[in-house]
Order: sequence, then structure tokens, then C-alpha cells
Amino acid sequence: MHFKDHILQGAPYQQALWMGGEITPTIVVLHDTASPLQPGNAAAYLADNQAKVSVHFVVERDGTITQQVPVNRRANHAGQSSFNGRSGCNGFSIGIEIVNPGRMTRAGAGKAKGWWGETFSIEDMGVEEITTAEHGHGLWMGYPQAQLAAVFGLLGALFAEVTTLSDITTHWYVSPGRKVDTNPLFPLEAMRAKILGRDDPADLMAEGSSIPENDPTAYVEIDAGGDTLNMRRWPSFNPNVLVAIPDGTAVPVLRRGVFDNRAWLKVRYAGQEGWVVARYTAAVCIA
Repeated sequence: MHFKDHILQGAPYQQALWMGGEITPTIVVLHDTASPLQPGNAAAYLADNQAKVSVHFVVERDGTITQQVPVNRRANHAGQSSFNGRSGCNGFSIGIEIVNPGRMTRAGAGKAKGWWGETFSIEDMGVEEITTAEHGHGLWMGYPQAQLAAVFGLLGALFAEVTTLSDITTHWYVSPGRKVDTNPLFPLEAMRAKILGRDDPADLMAEGSSIPENDPTAYVEIDAGGDTLNMRRWPSFNPNVLVAIPDGTAVPVLRRGVFDNRAWLKVRYAGQEGWVVARYTAAVCIA
């Protein structure tokens, strides 16, 4: 990814109706669209609406990125907002909208409902019920790996080429009490750590709350009933899958820990290190 004349090369450009004057962006503000998931639905609205809202980029669930405002022009994405004492974030930020239904409510057994009435399978769509101080209570849909990878790639390109950028934040942070996006399942701190070159707090937490496996012959065999087992970057079910390990594979154990009352193992597979749920493994003896 790279920019020419403030337009992301290789991505569709769909110019927004509401575009302001030139800005010098210093932060990126991440949003959820709080919209239906059909490709192009949110992008079409953000490009042409009577609410006078706009955004620089829209990231679909399949990872497709559409740009709607050049990165050196103002977009109306943050509304009443402030960041580190500076108000009016639209005047110094790049806005990225991530297609996601936002806060949902329960709609009968196994269903979650968006504000516009559409329902989703809680199990099939990775929906979790979570309460946080910043978001309040709600049902929240996870972000697909393709979408997270696209957001990460876009942030990397922005910070590589827009030299005035210094931080990444969210709508709920710049508009506390008024907005709740991105939702609690978005790996904000991990993504900030990767892009900004800071220690990842999730990694530090996992290391500090687990113990090393000192036996170099300690291996486990994946016991997933004929299926694969996800190896995750952190010991949680947030969207952080690194790779799927085939059933029956023997892998070395690096660390052990209990997180949210569930036992996890840090293992090595395919040149990567990550965490698996211990209940889907069985101890094996490696000579």
C-alpha cells in the first residue's frame, strides 16, 4: 500500500459528498459503522447522505478498503470530540470506519439484533455478551481476520507515509459517554503496539500471569476430535488467531497459565508461538 496525492493506490476511491478543507492529521480515529454487513452498504451511505457525515476509509469484513476523502482533507467522522485536551478531532485526524453492527441486543434464543432490526446467530457470527466501563453492556460481534489484517495494513501504510501521525485512538475514547465504537472485541492496544512500536500489554499480561515450562521434552498432542485447534496470539477468544493446528499434531509446550478460569498452553507450531486451550490437548512423551 502507498499513497499518491493523498489517495491510497490500489484501493477504490469513492469521493464523499461532505469534504472539508486541508488538514494536518496527527491521529487516526477508528470507528464501527453500526450498520448492516452487506458489502458496500456503509460505504454508499458515508459517501452520500444528508447527515453531513463522511470518513476517509471504509474497511469491509472481507478486507476490502474504500477511500472516500484524501488524507489531507477534513472528513466529518468524529463529531463532538477531543483528544489529549485538543477539541474538534475532525480537524486533525484520519477516520477509518470498520464494518460492524456495533452494540446489539438479544433477540430470542441464540440471536442478536442490530439497531435496524436484522438478527444474527450468536454462535455463527462470533457474538459475545460483554460489559465494560467504556462501552456499557451489550452483545458485540467479533472482527474477521481478513478485516483486522486490512486495518493493520492500512494503519501501517498511513504511519509510513503520513509523517505527522503520532497515535491511534477510537471513537469511544475521543467522545466518551457518547460513542461506544470500536467495540470491546477490537484488539486496540495490540494494534497500537504493533504500529507504534510499543510493548503489547496483552503479551505482557500473558507472560506475567503464566509460568515457563522448564522441561524441554514437554509436548502435547492436539486432541480436537478430528478438527483443527486455533493457536492464538494471546490466551483469549478475541479475534487473534495465528494458525489452525491439525488434530493429532505434537507441539512443544513453552508456558502454562490460567486465564478467565480456563487453562491455556503456550506452544510452538509452524515457526510461530501462540496459545491453545489446554483441554483440547493430551500429554505425549517425546523421546
